[in-house]
Amino acid sequence: MVVCPRCGASGPSVRTVPDACAAPDAPGSGLSDRLAKAPGTESRFDSVLHFLEGMVLAAVCAGLAQHGVQNDKPLFTIGGAFLAVLLFVGTLWVIRGEARERAIVTAGRPRADELWTPAHHCASCESVFYPTGSPWPGPLTTDQFRKYVWTEAGYGKQLDERLRQLELPPRAPAGPAASGGAPDHA
Repeated sequence: MVVCPRCGASGPSVRTVPDACAAPDAPGSGLSDRLAKAPGTESRFDSVLHFLEGMVLAAVCAGLAQHGVQNDKPLFTIGGAFLAVLLFVGTLWVIRGEARERAIVTAGRPRADELWTPAHHCASCESVFYPTGSPWPGPLTTDQFRKYVWTEAGYGKQLDERLRQLELPPRAPAGPAASGGAPDHA
């Protein structure tokens, strides 16, 4: 039986993080967001839709420019051409950013899984901990846990400003020095 190191709770209040996130009440309470393994990214399908939307808007602006050429309206020609180019470049910039985000999340997924899966969540005190004390030796808040997992997995830039400013507690020293013995040395 796993016991929370912060409040001493056990039983149904203490579940693995994957089980806590899969609970029916987790999305409504915001727990699955606070314990998210990775940042959300746009799917490839969404990127294709964004591309199509951008190209339709660029085509409309190109049509406006064509109308200006045919009817000798320089404002339509210049404005339509400028907006068409701006929309085309902007769409490519957005699609490239979405692809980059997906690549970052994919690259960090093994490390995030390694840190996220063995962690336990205590519903009594809202803390997250590793029963073995490894890779983090003590309890963390849900925000500290998300910062720890995301930073270690390479998602640190996707953290919001509040979580970037959040400090993780100091790690307790390992070995005999932690229990009052001599420091580790040969």
